[in-house]
Amino acid sequence: MAIRLYRAYTPGTRNRSVPKFDEIVKCQPQKKKLTYNKHIKKGRNNRGIITSQHRGGGHKRLYRKIDFQRNKKYITGKIKTIEYDPNRNTYICLINYEDGEKRYILYPRGIKLEDTIISSEEAPILIGNTLPLSAV
Repeated sequence: MAIRLYRAYTPGTRNRSVPKFDEIVKCQPQKKKLTYNKHIKKGRNNRGIITSQHRGGGHKRLYRKIDFQRNKKYITGKIKTIEYDPNRNTYICLINYEDGEKRYILYPRGIKLEDTIISSEEAPILIGNTLPLSAV
């Protein structure tokens, strides 16, 4: 993973560096059933009057539904894309399961495109697989 260095065009960007994610796939999010518009208040109350100063603006964002429960047992899924999520401080993966369903999960560091994952009690201990605590 490479490191991107900023030019010092302001005092805040002097000596700033961030990681480059060359392996991250740049693609549009899945529109069907996996994203929705999250209404952000931007510092306004129910009448539209500003009640919290300096909270407005910002880019409009789609909220991605993340599968935190991972409750598709004994069905393998394949990593299709790795995307940036503007609502979190992490990346997310789009999973295509064998039964045709698609879900987002949080990006486990070290997983690559076209890797397979599974959630079960007999799953091997690999990156991306989930097991219940009783089976660990």
